[in-house]
Amino acid sequence: MADYDKVQAVQRMQDHIKEHIGESITLKDLSEAAGYSQWHSLRVFKEMTGLTPFDYIRLYRLTLGARSLREGNVRIADVAADCAFDTHEGFTRAFSKEFGLSPEAYKNDPAPLRYFIPYSVLIRYLVKNKGDDKMERKQKQTIFVQVTERPKRKAIIKRGVAAEHYFTYCEEVGCEVWGILESIKGAAYEPAGFWLPPKLIRKGTSKYVQGVEVPFNYDGAVPEGFEIIELEPCRMAVFQGEPYPEEEFENAIGDVWDAMEKYDPKVFGYEWADADAPRFQLMPVGSRGYIEARPVKILSK
Repeated sequence: MADYDKVQAVQRMQDHIKEHIGESITLKDLSEAAGYSQWHSLRVFKEMTGLTPFDYIRLYRLTLGARSLREGNVRIADVAADCAFDTHEGFTRAFSKEFGLSPEAYKNDPAPLRYFIPYSVLIRYLVKNKGDDKMERKQKQTIFVQVTERPKRKAIIKRGVAAEHYFTYCEEVGCEVWGILESIKGAAYEPAGFWLPPKLIRKGTSKYVQGVEVPFNYDGAVPEGFEIIELEPCRMAVFQGEPYPEEEFENAIGDVWDAMEKYDPKVFGYEWADADAPRFQLMPVGSRGYIEARPVKILSK
């Protein structure tokens, strides 16, 4: 079975799991989605993700349960049922074993956890094989730009060593940071990758970091190994591409970068302000288009 065939088979299984995560999912269901025998489906899923399908499903469901409990206004029994656990007790045992505290304890005090992020095997494969002919470039998409205001706030970040972009950051720090960031209650926005301006870079640490912005008065927990920094009010030029097929994510990012490179903010009364605030990127999600933002300020007269 060629690598790309295996990747596509596992991606189909991942898609099936996502669509039916609140229902019963059997190995027979997954093998039908993959188009291979049950034994081959089990083997290639473990090969591509590092997890058996049922460990993957368990972690996915427990993370969905944790997200619901974090809001604090739900019954644990209802969360267990929504996550396709047969009993409240079974959910409690699985949750406690995975996260080190009971659902009740987490509901009452949602400290940061390591959420499971079901990364797409197809996207990972395409990143690793950038020269693959599957990445043939399509016609460039339309990019939408708007200037928004960010108030004074803070950001919880995890620094790297010398990383200047996502891939080197993951090599230095690992890919588990995002799951922890997503678990932080009280975040003002979703997690992001940040390119820090020089004034926010500590000696011996990276320009690129991952983090999440929180209100300036945030008094919640900061995960171990993370730190909290202050961000001044600023304006951000937000660039957003059109929705795209997930496998074309690299082209979608490239189109936004090309548009940002050619964009002249002076036409609209602004100038770049890269020294004032972090530029940031959101997780690429095909259904909404790729989003990246760069700081601007009103043009000096």
